Amino acid sequence: MAHRPPPPPTHPNATLGMSGLTASGASGVSSAASSGGRSQFAAEELAIVLSHFEIGIIEAIQEFARGSRKSPKLLIRSDTGLYLLKRRARGKDDPFKVAFSHQLQLYLAGKQFPLPHLIGTRKDNNSMLQWKGSIYELFEYIKGASYDNSLEATADSGRTLAVFHKLLVDFQPEYEPAVGSYHASRTVASSFELIPKGLSRSDPQFAETHADRIAEVVDFCRNSYNEAAMKINESGLPDWPMQIVHSDWHPGNMLFRGPKVVAVIDYDAARYQQRITDVANGALQFSILGGGDDPSQWPDHLDESRFKRFLQAYDSVPNCVISRAELRCVPWLMVEALIAESVIPIATTGQFARMDGMGFLLMVERKVRWLQKNADKLISTLDS
Repeated sequence: MAHRPPPPPTHPNATLGMSGLTASGASGVSSAASSGGRSQFAAEELAIVLSHFEIGIIEAIQEFARGSRKSPKLLIRSDTGLYLLKRRARGKDDPFKVAFSHQLQLYLAGKQFPLPHLIGTRKDNNSMLQWKGSIYELFEYIKGASYDNSLEATADSGRTLAVFHKLLVDFQPEYEPAVGSYHASRTVASSFELIPKGLSRSDPQFAETHADRIAEVVDFCRNSYNEAAMKINESGLPDWPMQIVHSDWHPGNMLFRGPKVVAVIDYDAARYQQRITDVANGALQFSILGGGDDPSQWPDHLDESRFKRFLQAYDSVPNCVISRAELRCVPWLMVEALIAESVIPIATTGQFARMDGMGFLLMVERKVRWLQKNADKLISTLDS
């Protein structure tokens, strides 16, 4: 029997988050289906959707060209404040998954966790509007700045993750979340085989000419990923308790005022997993060093000061102490996370964002070698 889509969660002050909450893009609303490859709202659609919300007199509407091109967003200014309207992209609009995400955020909002508030519908105060097969969400707009790479902002990001885990340790969702992560992932394992084809799609001549080097890099990444997974499992991770984790804890999903996190956004990847997978990925994301669009210019090493500050700040929150067994897993989980995040898109498109896939893989190889060589040093970080 098919399941009936769930009713959206309700709450007197429903809450939810969005990515990149900084105004940009051209003014006005296009009735076209897309502009420059980005999906947009039709005029009639927008009028009907906004009629379901009580936000006062609308003064201005501006395209918000951030995040997925398949998910149109608008910044709306009214006499009651600033709001962000979003239509979920196809594939991200399963009502049960959205309901889980909303329930999680409503719970966190009730615990005063920093995140943008979702605006309930006029009639039922529902946290999502379902209309003609699409799902719409309206959020309060949170003003904030991007991560400034400072040690203070890094520390607050680590503390905030600890609070997130602490608040959710006993959370029992009504809707079933996903399970699994970048650790020992079957999707990652299958991606290694597809990388040569992905690179060939992007640049057939290069893929043919450099087939041996491609195979060498792929083998290195595969072997490093499997070795890291084995070390992690031997440390006992499969037997540790699981809870809801964010699963996408990185600077782009945070808004800051000065060094303080004022909003954590994007809860679509939240799932059951051991908390240390979140901690290790956060430590990687807040300490990795880039260098523009040319990955060959990225340094091998991490910013060890930021790595240390992130972990120490997490560890400082009561009841969130990182155990020695968990800490031993961190460098190897970072190896897995770095490889997993890279190989999946490269296997599909031959590129990582706008960067050449092979160049990106060579950078990953260098960084993984550095992590392998310095694993023991990183593990001792919290003792110094």
